[in-house]
Amino acid sequence: MFENLTEKLDGIFRKLKGRGSLDEENIRSALKEIRMALLEADVNFRVVRDFIEDIRTRAVGQEVLDSITPGQQVVKIVHDRLVELMGGVSSQLKFGSRIPAPIMLTGLQGCGKTTTAVKLARLIASQGKRVTLVSADVYRPAAMEQLKMLGLQIGAGIFDAAGLQDPAAICVKAVEEARRNGYEVIVVDTAGRLAVDARMMDELKRIKSLINPSEILFVADAMTGQDAVNVAGRFNELLGIDGVIMTKMDGDARGGAALSLRAVIGKPIKFIGVGEKIEALEVFHPERMASRILGMGDVLTLVEKARAAVDEREARVLERKIRKNEFTLEDFQDHLAQIRKMGPLQDILGMIPGMKKIKALKEMTPDEGELVRIAAIIDSMTVKERQNHLLIDGSRRKRIARGSGTQIQDVNRLLKNYAEMRKMMKRMTKGGVKSIRRGNFPF
Repeated sequence: MFENLTEKLDGIFRKLKGRGSLDEENIRSALKEIRMALLEADVNFRVVRDFIEDIRTRAVGQEVLDSITPGQQVVKIVHDRLVELMGGVSSQLKFGSRIPAPIMLTGLQGCGKTTTAVKLARLIASQGKRVTLVSADVYRPAAMEQLKMLGLQIGAGIFDAAGLQDPAAICVKAVEEARRNGYEVIVVDTAGRLAVDARMMDELKRIKSLINPSEILFVADAMTGQDAVNVAGRFNELLGIDGVIMTKMDGDARGGAALSLRAVIGKPIKFIGVGEKIEALEVFHPERMASRILGMGDVLTLVEKARAAVDEREARVLERKIRKNEFTLEDFQDHLAQIRKMGPLQDILGMIPGMKKIKALKEMTPDEGELVRIAAIIDSMTVKERQNHLLIDGSRRKRIARGSGTQIQDVNRLLKNYAEMRKMMKRMTKGGVKSIRRGNFPF
């Protein structure tokens, strides 16, 4: 996400920081480039206008012009203004005192409401709350079946609406059943349309009046850019929403909708979808997002992902093996599997400060297909070979390549990378390996 904007801003700030001093002309020129970068990122033009004017006012003050590091000061001003633009602080879900607390998801067809409902239910359940799901979409073929199938994957409750055709009645009965069964939260997946129409809004208003949701969240497709912002504004006018879940952020290299939404409609982005997996939903933190946009990384989110993916007991076992230089190919495979749980590798590396500035990063980072090949190669080894890679001679490499459907060069490359990783981890045993206990993997 924000890949194009990050690259452009990085180039602009590099030039600024390369100057020993700045004057108003330098700042004016830089702001012109920032303005173009934001517009190309599909940020609302009014938002861009106000943003640039505010930066200009702050940047031409004595604090910057007389600073020892004026370029860094400008970057700080832009960072702080980006944080303000996106809401300042993360916005939490409000559950209220009612049990169950209904969380109502709305949005157009195709924005990803159903999968988002399950992702949100999983996230809420991870906070220790009992969650159930209900689909009020009686129009889209198999919508209810899709929610049921995904909901069962996370162990959430599912309301069976068999025989019911009125969406509002379905929601009322689902809330009643959730109360009887002791659920604390019910996530309501409503039907969408291709465009905002009176019939859809009337239906949503009926559901709202009958179940009195503690939160109404609009699910917006980031790939639709400013259209997502405009439709969110329309829903807010007609229905009243409490916040937005921005989906498909991993597929939008521009990200202008996320930067525009709070300023245009006055409602916060509460969550962002960053992938297709059930766990690929993140709380939206404006400060962390501003740091990502400016190429500063996002260490806090990285640590949270690592802690969620790494088992504490397994981390201690791994630490002991590294200290004794007993890190095997089986451990290597488990290590990669845990890293994959944290999300796409490109995104993970992008959270490490400075990594996005490495031009060869894309070439260095294996894609998901490469990780599948690595797993296949290790699976084709015998137990003894996984535990002692020195046994793998030329004939064994040929057998492993045949068994995994890969080339001998692939096997050789894996063994070389594994050997390099062993060396790196051995060097880390004096202090650095303690980071594993805190959930920070060495990459």
